[in-house]
Amino acid sequence: MNAPLRKVAISVLVLFTLLILNANYIQVVRSSELRSDPSNTRILAEEYDRERGQIVVDGNPVAQSVATDDTLTYLRQYPQPDLYSTVTGYYSLVYGNSGIEDAEDEILSGSDDRLAFRRIADLFTGRDPSGGNVELTLDAATQQAAFDALGGVRGAVVALDPETGAVLAMVSSPTYDPGQLSSHDPAAIRAYSDSLSAMDPDPRVNTTVSERYSPGSVFKLIVSAAALEDGYTPDTVVPAPQYYTPSDSSRAIPNFGNEVCDPSGEQSLIQALTISCNTAFAGLGVELGEDRVREAAEAFGIDEGGFTMPLPVVESTVGDVDGNAQLANASIGQQNVQITPLQGAMIAAAIANDGELMTPYLVDQLQAPDLSVVDQTTPEVRSQPVSADVAEQLQEMMVSVVENGSGRRAQIDGYTVGGKTGTAQTTTDGDDNQWFVGFAGPDGDPQIAVAVFVEGGQGTGGDLSAPVAQQVMSAYLAAHGGN
Repeated sequence: MNAPLRKVAISVLVLFTLLILNANYIQVVRSSELRSDPSNTRILAEEYDRERGQIVVDGNPVAQSVATDDTLTYLRQYPQPDLYSTVTGYYSLVYGNSGIEDAEDEILSGSDDRLAFRRIADLFTGRDPSGGNVELTLDAATQQAAFDALGGVRGAVVALDPETGAVLAMVSSPTYDPGQLSSHDPAAIRAYSDSLSAMDPDPRVNTTVSERYSPGSVFKLIVSAAALEDGYTPDTVVPAPQYYTPSDSSRAIPNFGNEVCDPSGEQSLIQALTISCNTAFAGLGVELGEDRVREAAEAFGIDEGGFTMPLPVVESTVGDVDGNAQLANASIGQQNVQITPLQGAMIAAAIANDGELMTPYLVDQLQAPDLSVVDQTTPEVRSQPVSADVAEQLQEMMVSVVENGSGRRAQIDGYTVGGKTGTAQTTTDGDDNQWFVGFAGPDGDPQIAVAVFVEGGQGTGGDLSAPVAQQVMSAYLAAHGGN
């Protein structure tokens, strides 16, 4: 072979080699990326020609696909859009998926490996392929009560089963209609999305797990836990002056409304929590030290990293603490302390469950199209933040808050209710964030734990958030007989 032909042959060989490598790179390395690309119309057509599985609450679909006469065979619908949008998310031609629609997409679309035999059987039988179902842990009555009690104000409610970690209610308000983002009309989808983007906050953001807020006096539960683990008791007397001035600051920390916690300037730990005495807990946090406060917070899951359940949950954090002044403010839930509403419910649930924190979960089971169970969630212990003895003492102190202190509006006739209110200052005009975290059940048997967050409300956690918690817990106990 002469030199020119040899060069041509080599060039052709190199080109064929590059072509083969590129084909393999696209089909193997980038296959998942290209398949999930929302602009891949072939994949979109394939997905919309397959009946997507249902998202189910108490046996009823809260997201389902229905046949249409459109070019795209199936349309995603949400029978109770406002009530469940926080959890379901949307399934959109334009914007992809969110919420459970995203987190459990493989089972819903039918592409999950656990459905492989079903897909093979479909090929041989000629049966139309379809996705599997996702059965949620939500309790319909409790979810409805949480939605109704918030009444459209900016805020969030999370309710947990303390014994298992199952999510009983999850509402982020305001809400939206995921069906309008899941239509087959791209122009209408974009127009509705633009209207949501113009709102503050954007209703598509699930604030229960995706946003963090100053917890205010709710954080006093963490400081109380640290103190009790270190040998304090509910009856231990601690300093409770009208003002507390840290050693490295000239700025005094006042009590709410500049009130006097006790004329004597001191009071028992249980009484300090009952009336939510700022100066007592600011001083107590400094006395315990930053390391001890952080250690207690981490035991409850704060500063322990984000996780999925299966929705992604952002990390709650104590934040940077530089000196006693910042530690004093952090000890009353201000400074840089930030937690999610879910984290607030986790704190209450761990205390209610004798000090054992269960991993929160939102999916009870995954089902194949024939309703056979392909996966069932098994409750798991996440941590043991406090001993059973300390948890019992914290329960006693939280019950005192509801029976004698700032949480009175959370009381439920015939049941034992414990809680902690929180009012986190965010502005100078009194438009603060309001919290209540707590638990309820027959005496000695807490069956539901909640966190209620109201953003920018006029009042206190006892005024605004405690009544919401009362309605949520009452609905669950009424629906389940308190058993």
